[in-house]
Amino acid sequence: MRHARGYRRLNRTQEHRKALFANMAGSLIEHEQIKTTLPKAKELRRVVEKLVTLGKRGDLHARRQAASQLKQDIHVAKLFDVLGPRYNDRQGGYVRVLKAGFRYGDMAPMAIIEFVDRDLDAKGAADKARVAAEEALED
Repeated sequence: MRHARGYRRLNRTQEHRKALFANMAGSLIEHEQIKTTLPKAKELRRVVEKLVTLGKRGDLHARRQAASQLKQDIHVAKLFDVLGPRYNDRQGGYVRVLKAGFRYGDMAPMAIIEFVDRDLDAKGAADKARVAAEEALED
């Protein structure tokens, strides 16, 4: 019986899980859509929903709580400046998980996790800006 088993362990230690979800949540906040395995996506949804709720609160304590979970300050800034106001009227369900077939190498079930009202231009925008800046330096 699975009584009082509240989360997936994903064959990782607690420290590894914490770092994994910090990195994945940061990537999801930055790109607003990522592709990962289905169990990771379902667990990441729990983490990101709580972070967006902190972003909706918007006070200093919520910002510090989010900064303790996320690794980079740019992700915290986007969470509070962009995502918090965007989902201010929504009562929950900020993230959707879409099944995306199976990975070729090991047949792991894959999923796409994305924000519900996501910005279509956000995915890869930082990489495009970085490449444009490098090209400007070369010219």
